[in-house]
Amino acid sequence: MAGGRVVVVTGAFGVLGSAVAKAAVASGARVALVDFAQEAPAGVGEMALGGVDLADTAAAEGALKAVADKLGGIDALLNIAGGFRWETLEGGSVDNWSQLYRLNVVTAANASRAALPYLKKSAHGRIVNVGSAAALKSGMGMGAYAASKSGVHRLTESLAEELKGDNVTVNAVLPSIIDTPVNRADMPEADFKTWVAPADLAKVILFLASPDASPVTGALVPVTGRV
Repeated sequence: MAGGRVVVVTGAFGVLGSAVAKAAVASGARVALVDFAQEAPAGVGEMALGGVDLADTAAAEGALKAVADKLGGIDALLNIAGGFRWETLEGGSVDNWSQLYRLNVVTAANASRAALPYLKKSAHGRIVNVGSAAALKSGMGMGAYAASKSGVHRLTESLAEELKGDNVTVNAVLPSIIDTPVNRADMPEADFKTWVAPADLAKVILFLASPDASPVTGALVPVTGRV
């Protein structure tokens, strides 16, 4: 990624988000971290905004405006914020379907909409979302999650079409199982070497956020390791 570009990472205090933020900083980008959590990773990026509920339209607009005001604009928005829940329909709550929709789709839509005025002023505006390979073929207990991530896929495709005339590309990565401490604890017998390392996924995200990815928009890019 070209040095000096302003990159916003949502969900930046988590495992994947912090990996993406660190990789963006290493590439020479000026990075702003945004998260619902309060405690930011130490020493990462030029600014960090905690306690931001991106499912709230006004909060998303305020956060993106604060970044643009301080850093002089926005060149790329990396929508890492989201959530996961495994539960069967019979054993779970239907309310969790709407909760995951808010966590995965509404947050990305609000952040993207809030960033658009700034991205359109960039020579190479970029939005990269995080979908899921599980949304291509769901499994037991994955219904609510897969449905919400399918919404992220459709948001990516429709927004890419909407912005084709504005020098703004919109793409998504579709990981399988990401190698995180939580996933290791939940699946202790799995072969972790086959999973997707956050640092490797970050490299794909940053390529899609770079000027070099100008010809790519509306793509759903599988990043599935060897699962």
